[in-house]
Amino acid sequence: MGSDLVVVTPGMGIGPEVSLRALARRRELWPRVVLVGRASALAAVPDGPPLVEVRGLCAAPRGLALFDPGDRAEPTEAAAVRAGALACLQGRAAALVTGPIHKGRLAARGFPFSGHTDFLGHLCGAAPVMAFAGGRFGVALVTVHIPLARVPQALTVEGIVHVTRTAARAWRDQLGRSHPRLAVCGLNPHAGEGGLLGGEEGAIIAPACATLRGEGWDVDGPVSAETAVMQAMAGQVDVVIAMYHDQGLVPLKAVDFGRTVNWTLGLPIVRTSVDHGTADDLVGTGRADPSSMAAALALAERIVARRRAQAGS
Repeated sequence: MGSDLVVVTPGMGIGPEVSLRALARRRELWPRVVLVGRASALAAVPDGPPLVEVRGLCAAPRGLALFDPGDRAEPTEAAAVRAGALACLQGRAAALVTGPIHKGRLAARGFPFSGHTDFLGHLCGAAPVMAFAGGRFGVALVTVHIPLARVPQALTVEGIVHVTRTAARAWRDQLGRSHPRLAVCGLNPHAGEGGLLGGEEGAIIAPACATLRGEGWDVDGPVSAETAVMQAMAGQVDVVIAMYHDQGLVPLKAVDFGRTVNWTLGLPIVRTSVDHGTADDLVGTGRADPSSMAAALALAERIVARRRAQAGS
């Protein structure tokens, strides 16, 4: 944690615009931020803060530093994430904050990962967990970008335990919630209705919850997804553990879109991101909302500050 540099990868679509607009509000961050991405995309954003191109991952003496990692064997947006993650792993940067990428367009250019989370897990040699924080409640996902039909076969006791335990530790150690409360959703309606509507709850999810409770975690489950979200909205639960992507993200974005942060857990580095996609239809319209990028920057700062405090105590 020697460096206080924050690497921001603007990504694609509205990413450059929301990155620059969020940073324009936080001038005090400029001396320790380096943007890593396409210089042409960032320069095209109207009324953006001044950018000073640098030859590597280092801060600029004036304005915001910009490093363009172009001319690599992989797409620039992927090369930017690789460079930022490596800088964090080597202690040359304190945090990585990423803008949105378009998975389909990157895949067409040979990018072999389903998104940032898988890519960062590969780079860091870790089993990452996709989570969301910053709004009225948190969410962690057991399965992420797979077809819905494959979700039942993808659920395992070990996987649910890993995701829930990782989320509990993150909320405790990095957000300071001394006794995080977690609700683990069932897969089926009404959490299976005692086996009438499906057997995954009894065979897989309940044993995982029992293991977690045996470790001392405050875990309720399996519970129906609507009950878990209602408890979270009432302040009775800190984190909802969802079995699949839309089970967790539909209610989260319905109530907190723009305020939540995509937070990758289980990595040896700090990585936060926006809670939205590339929104290509908004590019150049001036209507892209930088709130989520601003929240991602703030959460990264909060986690880094807590880590520094813990290291110094």
